[in-house]
Amino acid sequence: MSSLSPQANLKEINAYKKKINWGDVSAMYHIFSSSLGDLDGILTHGFDSAYKQVLNPNSWNLTLLGASKSPDGSVEVKNKAQISLRHEFNDMGYELHCYPVIDGINVTQSMINKGNCPFNTWLPENTQMLFRINSLVAFSIYSFQSGDEADIALLKFAHYKVEELITILSESFQIVAVKGYSIAEFYQEIANRNGNIHNQEN
Repeated sequence: MSSLSPQANLKEINAYKKKINWGDVSAMYHIFSSSLGDLDGILTHGFDSAYKQVLNPNSWNLTLLGASKSPDGSVEVKNKAQISLRHEFNDMGYELHCYPVIDGINVTQSMINKGNCPFNTWLPENTQMLFRINSLVAFSIYSFQSGDEADIALLKFAHYKVEELITILSESFQIVAVKGYSIAEFYQEIANRNGNIHNQEN
């Protein structure tokens, strides 16, 4: 039976999962995979997201950033907005959180039309969590304990997709810090603790 390519995409991983399990795919796998499908298309799907909102120059404080429009209509800034990112793992799954940075301090409260904020409107309840991957913690523990090649490939896909989305952010923002475990580091911590990750600080 041929194994997966290290560069397998989500569709290929899902097809391989069905192949090696005779079409029997668990609900947990389906939830995790579906959430990754949403993440995979976060910039191309029609629905809005906090991730797309922060990348939209119309949401930036263009005066603060010294912005100007290039001949092709795109926005160029003299000073990239500073942000801080944090990997969060909880009962819901995995989340990437974003904080504007002002004078070296992470902004955790609402800011509307404040001259020193890099965004025109910053509402933590709407924009702090850029995206979520459902059931990542439970799926990671399951994969460590009894996962197959497709399960591990799906986790690797999740890790690389998040890293890719962070790289895209770095093209528009100055990322001053990325805190918390990456998905790969989180999985390694599960292995270090032999699957006993619950009731531990991450």
